Amino acid sequence: MEAHPRTPRVTAVRREEERVTALELFFDLVFVLALTQCTALMATDPTWQGLGRGLLVLAVLWWSWGGYAWLTSVVDPEEGTVRLAMFVAMAAFLVAALSVPDAFGNDAFAFACAYGIVRVAHIWLFTIASRDDPGLRRSVTGLAASTAVGVGLLLAASTTDGALQGTLWCVALLLDVGAPFLFWAEGWRLMPAHFAERHGLIILIALGESIVAIGVGSEAVVDASVVAAATLGVALAAALWWLYFDVIVWLGERRLSEATPGKQQNELARDSYSLIHFPLVAGIVLAAFGLKKTLEHVGDPLHSVPAAALVGGVAMYLLGHVAFRWRQVHSLSRQRSLAALAALLLYPVALEVPALLTVVLVLGVLVLLIAYEVTRFAENRARVRQELAHGHVPGAVAEIERMAE
Repeated sequence: MEAHPRTPRVTAVRREEERVTALELFFDLVFVLALTQCTALMATDPTWQGLGRGLLVLAVLWWSWGGYAWLTSVVDPEEGTVRLAMFVAMAAFLVAALSVPDAFGNDAFAFACAYGIVRVAHIWLFTIASRDDPGLRRSVTGLAASTAVGVGLLLAASTTDGALQGTLWCVALLLDVGAPFLFWAEGWRLMPAHFAERHGLIILIALGESIVAIGVGSEAVVDASVVAAATLGVALAAALWWLYFDVIVWLGERRLSEATPGKQQNELARDSYSLIHFPLVAGIVLAAFGLKKTLEHVGDPLHSVPAAALVGGVAMYLLGHVAFRWRQVHSLSRQRSLAALAALLLYPVALEVPALLTVVLVLGVLVLLIAYEVTRFAENRARVRQELAHGHVPGAVAEIERMAE
């Protein structure tokens, strides 16, 4: 009898469309809870240690979310076995998010196990997708090794506490983040427009969730001062939205699409989105924590940690923009760098004046920055938009470089 090749029972369908699917947005909603929980962790323990732990958990969860952004840029998440595996990953991600407030205490083991399931599902799906792609398979194998060590370290950390526990978390994160720099960057595959849009949407979702996080759990009486604080919080989120969804985000997508597929495109995606977008999300979460504490004590000065979170979060967000622009077009945004410095210089002021006034001052920095860019670069911005709309990336780059002069 003639032997017939066996068809794998478990399959994944390669992605063909650039648009973000409904299932991906559904998956992102679980990550939204993780953002809220990180803010809650900081609010429950408003100390420097609590702040550090919140950022550490956020970084671990961000890296795992980013892994699925890479995955769904290769495979269609709504076809084959991938859809069911995505649901399993969502359930595990939800458990991890629920464990965040006590991820360094009684729920440390639950968090590590749930996180491990999220990562195992990710590697398994990538392995299926790489069956007929040796280059991708080599990259996935290397990632699987670093992921196994990272998850193992988090499991070990769940049995410890104090400085040793924090050290194990840091080492696990460094291994996970550093591994892609060490092997086979050219092996990965992605759809540039989809990848850029996915990260833009998560920034949008994070901004929306920051508004929700401000009010969740607040027991303040809704008087004039609380109304003012809430309104200013929305205005602050709107300013952060403006700064992202103006010009550079368009250029990021175009630059990624124009990059040579393989090593160049993958490294640009890794640096600009997987790495540099973290300070953007972290800045939003920190600012939300500071605004949440402002709503609780509108007329009193912020304590040292919430004050640092508010001004430092905005500064981190702006510096993330500076880094993103530098990686994309190798030009420095002086005005955003100065605005980040101005936000940081508000820290000693925030310790002395009412919290509401601190929010006004931080918002003032952002408004002045936006007003300056809109007026100073009005013609350049219009030309950049026109060049990008017609797909003329070199012309847009030239205009943005002139904006930095």
